[in-house]
Amino acid sequence: MTAPHNASRPTLRSQRLNQITHEPHSKLDALVKAHAPFETPANFARFVVAQYLFQSELVALYNDPQLIAIVPDLAARCRAEEAKADLADLNTDVPAPVAGAVHNPSKAEALGWIFVSEGSKLGAAFLIKRAVALGMSETFGARHLGEPAGGRAEGWKSFTHILDELELSPEEEALANKGALAAFNRFTVLLEQAYASAPELA
Repeated sequence: MTAPHNASRPTLRSQRLNQITHEPHSKLDALVKAHAPFETPANFARFVVAQYLFQSELVALYNDPQLIAIVPDLAARCRAEEAKADLADLNTDVPAPVAGAVHNPSKAEALGWIFVSEGSKLGAAFLIKRAVALGMSETFGARHLGEPAGGRAEGWKSFTHILDELELSPEEEALANKGALAAFNRFTVLLEQAYASAPELA
C-alpha cells in the first residue's frame, strides 16, 4: 500500500471528522436559524420534535454492547428520554418515527453518528441560554440541552480521546466519515419534517 507519508503530526480522527463535516454543519446551522426556534415557544417545540426524532433513532446505538465496550458510559450519554420529557413539558405529542432512520450500521459508521450527536452537546451550551429567555430550563422544556454530568468539555474530551485512540482500518475510517456526514444530513431531514408538520389543534 503506498499511502503518502506525512512526517508532521497526523490529524486526529476527531479533527478530521470536524473538517469533513464543516460544510453540512454550517448549512444545518443556517437552517436552524431560518426556523427561528428561539422566537416563540411554539417554534421551540418544533425544534424539540426534531431533537427527539434524531435522539430516538440513536437509542439502539447508545445501548449497543459492542459500542459500550469502546465507550463505557455511552448508554448514559443518550438524550432521547430528556427530549421526550421536554415534549411533555411543551404539551407536544411524541412524533411518529420518520422513514429512513439509521439501521444496524457497522461499528465505525455508528461511531461517526455518535460523534455528531455528542458534538452537538457543545453547541447546546449556547442554545440553552436562548431557551431560558423563553422560560425553559434544564428541568423544564430544555432538558436535552442541559449540561451532562461531569461537564460538557470533559464529556467531549473523554469521548474524542477514546475515538482518536481507536485502531481503525482505512475502510473503517471511510465508514466513520460516512456515518458523520449521514448524521448531519439526517438531522437536516428531521428538522425540515418537524417544522413542516406544525402542531394542529385537537
